[in-house]
Amino acid sequence: MKISAVIICFNEEKNIADAVESVRWADEIVVVDSESTDRTREIASELGARVLVRAWTGFAPQKEFAVRSASNDWVFSLDADERVSPELAKEIIAIRERGPQADAFRIPRLSIYLGRAIRHGGWYPDRQLRLFDRRKGCWKDVIVHESVEMDAGSIIADLSGELIHYSVGDVAHHHRMIGERYAPLAAEKLYSEGRTTSLFHIAAAGPASFVRSYLLKMGFLDGVPGLAVAAFAGYNSFLKHLLLWEKQNRPGP
Repeated sequence: MKISAVIICFNEEKNIADAVESVRWADEIVVVDSESTDRTREIASELGARVLVRAWTGFAPQKEFAVRSASNDWVFSLDADERVSPELAKEIIAIRERGPQADAFRIPRLSIYLGRAIRHGGWYPDRQLRLFDRRKGCWKDVIVHESVEMDAGSIIADLSGELIHYSVGDVAHHHRMIGERYAPLAAEKLYSEGRTTSLFHIAAAGPASFVRSYLLKMGFLDGVPGLAVAAFAGYNSFLKHLLLWEKQNRPGP
């Protein structure tokens, strides 16, 4: 059994080296670059990755292109802001040596936020299906939160080693991510599904999300970062419903 590690990226010169180094155990490393203007491609090539350049077509299509460009049927998909922990690497190497007993594997993802590992508030274990047989699965193209979808009857197992996630640089970055990506895309998804919202939902969505994250899912155990996670969860929910309301009340063509 051989495994290809695949990474998609754009202007990730600060992250790509660490991402590539964390998958050194792979039999092949493929980096699909979306026409970066920094040194992302050069750094990846210098570290031994096979670099392909492809214009951006969306997260799922880009990831699926990377999967189909790999030389091996077993692939491990990694984002540039993620790292494979030593414990996870050992697990994957053991699977490669003994042969897989499943068609795909889910991995717990641990986010590092404001200098702290976040294990509460709904952010953990955030299991991600990243190691899989491409003959039995593919990246599902959805508006937001793309994921691998396996064929019916596929066997999916869970690993215990963690995938380390450095998705948010600082508070300002978190605010921009919600305002520019997550809330607008979530609203677009709801609108495309024929969903609607109301004054009550707009008013209640934010506080409900905050309480769920901070109290029910014990975000308070993560200190100030946990409070920020809950507050931004509330902001995301509020903005998502407000944008949906805007769409559903937009004048016709």
